[in-house]
Amino acid sequence: MQQDDFRFSQSLRVRWAEADMQGIVFNGHYLTYADVGITEYFRAMGQTYSGETGAKGSDFFAVRTLLEYRSPARFDDVLEVHVRIARLGNSSMQFLIGIYRDTEILVNGEIVYVHADQSNRRPSPIPQVFRDAVSTFERLQPEGRLS
Repeated sequence: MQQDDFRFSQSLRVRWAEADMQGIVFNGHYLTYADVGITEYFRAMGQTYSGETGAKGSDFFAVRTLLEYRSPARFDDVLEVHVRIARLGNSSMQFLIGIYRDTEILVNGEIVYVHADQSNRRPSPIPQVFRDAVSTFERLQPEGRLS
């Protein structure tokens, strides 16, 4: 996974509360960093969440996360959270995540979301408007179907 594979990244600075007594980021915070990156990815793509999300009766739900820790971030580091959709299925999508300090990759991973009906949480097709936004936004087009 190369930084050039990602069109989108979000900067953030490690806060004191996210580090242990040695100044190293606690591993659970990397999922929060990934969530910030995905939220800003949606915003950059023009697909932000709003009151209409719930009104339409469907939403994306995280169903799988996998992070590989390669090197620790430390208090006050400036990190770049790189995000891209690598697979886009009928009702699911796979995000690839790369968290870097300068050019050094600290954490890489994936998060799979399923588009589902909010009332019964059963999968539903990803709307075409979202697919079109991804196709226009991404530098590397997502691979085929997950589900």
